[in-house]
Amino acid sequence: MGKFVIKETATGIKFDLKAGNGEVIATSEVYSSKAACEKGVESVRKNSVAANIEDQTVEGFETAKHPKFEVYLDKAGEYRFRLKATNGEPIAASEGYSSKAGCLNGIESVKKNAPEAEIEYAE
Repeated sequence: MGKFVIKETATGIKFDLKAGNGEVIATSEVYSSKAACEKGVESVRKNSVAANIEDQTVEGFETAKHPKFEVYLDKAGEYRFRLKATNGEPIAASEGYSSKAGCLNGIESVKKNAPEAEIEYAE
């Protein structure tokens, strides 16, 4: 089962969503407080289940309603996704994937792991 790991950074607090195998599936922005970070976790739990997928790597893609996972190519040519909440704010982002299939598997992993994932606080 997956878990959210909340940890302090040099500039604030962030979370990583990890799959059962310990791989990081998605990462948050840096929040100014633990409470704000925990709200971010709740937002990912709630929004990941109902999120549509908007594939921005295809020409003439259809814009999906929020909440949604946006699939895109980064400057290095890797596939990435970001999860946006109902209000359009980004709440989690992936690392780079070499294939679109890998990126889509990452989205499925978020949908599967996030709703039931427990929170762990890193030292």
